[in-house]
This record gives sequence, structure tokens and C-alpha cells, in this order.
Amino acid sequence: MPVDRLAHYVPKKPNGIQRLISEISFGARLLFARWGRPDVILLVSPALVSSWMALWRIRFPLGRRPASAIWVQDLYSLGIAETGDGGGIAERVLTTIERATFANTDGVAVIHQRFANHAVSRLGVRDEKLEVIRNWTHLPPAPVVDVAAVRSSHGWREEDVIVLHAGNMGKKQGLHNVVDCARLADERGASVRFVLMGGGNQRDALVESAAGVDRIQFIEPLPNDEFQAALAAADVLLVNELPGLAEMAVPSKLTSYFSTGRPVIAATDEGSVTAGEIDSSGGGLRVDAGDPEGLLDGVLSLGVDADLARNLGQNGLAYRERVLSSESAIDHYAEWLVGLAAERRR
Repeated sequence: MPVDRLAHYVPKKPNGIQRLISEISFGARLLFARWGRPDVILLVSPALVSSWMALWRIRFPLGRRPASAIWVQDLYSLGIAETGDGGGIAERVLTTIERATFANTDGVAVIHQRFANHAVSRLGVRDEKLEVIRNWTHLPPAPVVDVAAVRSSHGWREEDVIVLHAGNMGKKQGLHNVVDCARLADERGASVRFVLMGGGNQRDALVESAAGVDRIQFIEPLPNDEFQAALAAADVLLVNELPGLAEMAVPSKLTSYFSTGRPVIAATDEGSVTAGEIDSSGGGLRVDAGDPEGLLDGVLSLGVDADLARNLGQNGLAYRERVLSSESAIDHYAEWLVGLAAERRR
């Protein structure tokens, strides 16, 4: 299937204003791009603002109007409210745009039932327009790897408990908690190493904050095979969230983590979406967000209890097969789009 890429502004270090400009520049290109005669226009949020701009073209077509759908990975209204970025004005503006965008599409798909509940109660989306389609893992089951060789290639000692956080290093990840935890591990002389793998707009600040801390390591993003090998060679896989993110975050990294058979530790608020996933899967332990001492104690408990770690890892793997498999999710996704196209033709 051909893919047309539209050149637009991409900030080197995205912040709120720069991300908004990036979305507007992409939305402007969409307004004048050649779309042909599609049956369905699928929008993805993020990016919300460019999706809202594209809707104006969809609503006033020159010919037959296609069906429109939006696939929601994050809710802006929740994100602004829980992180406090931009203040009350930004929250009201983005909530208005989000509500208008959802109201003017034929279908809205969200990645978790908690998002669906919020969309109905706070954004006015009708139940009949909503679908919950879980994100599926893009990774196959973990390959057989030479764990000793992979650990050696990254400088990981055999006796250390390797705690790996893979993915974006942004504000909502709250990774200064991990830096503080590694500093505490230094003070205790604990046999543990925290590894932050990936990039993001907080990475430089985290590296600077971690200067002089021995038990933390930063790794650049890895290609798929090496990425999977690193996950499989770690002892514990980490989700870390900023305190207060009860509803906005459905960490996509869990779909990758559960493919490995390794236990997960989640530093997240009690009652959060992430806490619910850990509880439903039985694939890990939850500790409080923003509590470096609790995080360290949880990690060390997994390091000394091999049976517990193994059982949690196997539970996560079973959950991946039962709930997060690509086959069931993609079939659901395809049926949703075909149904919207058929309804629009009628």
C-alpha cells in the first residue's frame, strides 16, 4: 500500500508551543493535499489539532463525502488536566477542540475502557459511536537470546538486577523518580542498575540530573532485534509515571513488556489505568509513583525472589496472548472501518 508523506515542521525539542506549530503545519498541508476518493478518512490523535483541521475538509467535500473516524491514543483533555501544562485556558481550548472533533466524526475508537468512560461522561460522545480497540503488540514473542552476551555488550554485570525502562522520556514519565532511586541505590550499595533506553524532551535534563550517580545508565534507542534482546536480557521492566496521572496514560510499552516473559514493576498511582493493567494481567508489581524508596524496595524484592519474578513474567506473557494479540485487535479494527464505510454509503 503506498504511503504519501507530507513535509511539515518538526521541532528538535518539542514543547507545548512547538508541538502546536508542528500540528498546525501538518494540518495545513492536509488541507491542500490530494486525497483521491477514499471510503474512509482515518484520523489519529495525537495529533488532535491537525485532525480537527482535516475535519473541515471532510465536512465540505467537493464530491461524495467519505466516512470519518478518529483513533484516539491519548486524550488531550485528560493530559492537560493531569499534568497542568498550559493552565486552565489551554485545558478549556483543547477540551473544546477535542469535543468538537469527536462530535463531527462518524466513529471514535479509543484504546481503553477508561478512555471510553471519559469520552462519554466528559466529552459528550454517544455510546453508539464508540469502539474500544486495544493496542496490540508489534513484537513477536521474545526471541531466544544469549542473555550473558547481551548483558556484556551493554556493560551489565551478572550480579546486578537490571531494571530497564524503554521508550519516551517525557514529562508524564516522571523519570527523575528513577534518578533519585538510583542515587538511593548508590547510598545503600545495592546490586542494581537502572537503565533508561530511548529519547525524549526530558532526556538531557535527566542525564544532567544523574551526573555522578553510578547505578543508572542511558542507552540510545535500538533497532527492533536489539531492542527485544535488551528487554529479554533485563531482569525487571519498568513503567514509571508522574504522580497524579490516574486516567490519561495507557502505556504502550506494556504491550512490548508482556511479550518478554519478564516481570514488570510499575511506579504509578493506586487506581490508575496502569495499575489496572498490572492487576488484570498479574504481570507485575505496583509501587507508588514518586516514591524512590518504594521503587527500590520493589525492585530488590523481585531480584531475590526468582520464583515470583518468573511467575509474574509468565502471567504477563499469557495476558499478551489472551488480550493484546494482533490477530483479534486487527480483525476488530478492520471490521470497525468497513462498517463505517458501509454506513456512509447507505
